[in-house]
Amino acid sequence: MSARLGCRPHERRLRLRLDQRPTHRWRRTATDVDGRRRSSDHGEPQMKVPIVENVLKINDEMAAMNRRTLQDACVFTIDVIGAPGCGKTALIEATLAACRDDPTRFGVIVGDLATDRDATRLARQCQHVVQINTGKGCHLDANQVRQAVAQIELDAIDVLFIENVGNLICPVGFDLGQDVKVGVFCVAEGDDKAAKHPYLVQEADLLLLNKIDLLPHVPFDLEKLQADVERLNPGVDLLQVSVSDSGLEKWLPWLRDRIAAAISNRASIAQA
Repeated sequence: MSARLGCRPHERRLRLRLDQRPTHRWRRTATDVDGRRRSSDHGEPQMKVPIVENVLKINDEMAAMNRRTLQDACVFTIDVIGAPGCGKTALIEATLAACRDDPTRFGVIVGDLATDRDATRLARQCQHVVQINTGKGCHLDANQVRQAVAQIELDAIDVLFIENVGNLICPVGFDLGQDVKVGVFCVAEGDDKAAKHPYLVQEADLLLLNKIDLLPHVPFDLEKLQADVERLNPGVDLLQVSVSDSGLEKWLPWLRDRIAAAISNRASIAQA
């Protein structure tokens, strides 16, 4: 059965205090995806358009608490980020079904503006599911995740999926206490999404191109997407997946390897 959480107003979370100056990352974004230098409309060279990260210091502090709590419990945590309709829920659902006979135990936190439909759907595959409704909030924050984690029996899970609110922008800059970020693009969105959303590509530990079964049916330049990803985050894996047929054959080995390594490492630390 899934649990459900509300949250404080989004505006209150995002209010900047005068004594809290946001730090800026991704300074390299002065160069765009095509390698050209950006300039402002007024002719000023090398105009930087940074994403404001760590809007509130409290989010980072809470994320650090989440990370300690989850790592102490030997829970491997994955923040899944993607646009609405890219197939995040279907991917997690198919993963849970494929791993049903594995010894690995899963939990899921689901972020949506409204409804508990995705959580209800995932609860058919997983016993430990918590729904967070953000209202007008366009992303999850560390405090919401902490409240959700408190509703999960951590001793009963090994892996926690956090399905973030459908958005390619806002969730990227908010640390939740995860071990890895997985970015999800899909064929139906078009082949330009990596170039248009470079910050997700740069921050992701893994990128998935979902719905590859649609490749024969829609205009999509796979080489263009691959080149954009390599330019923005050299060496990051871009795995092609689909929830139909055998479309998880590349994703599941990656997931199992990372889970095994994390659990083994934390067990060794706990015994030391």
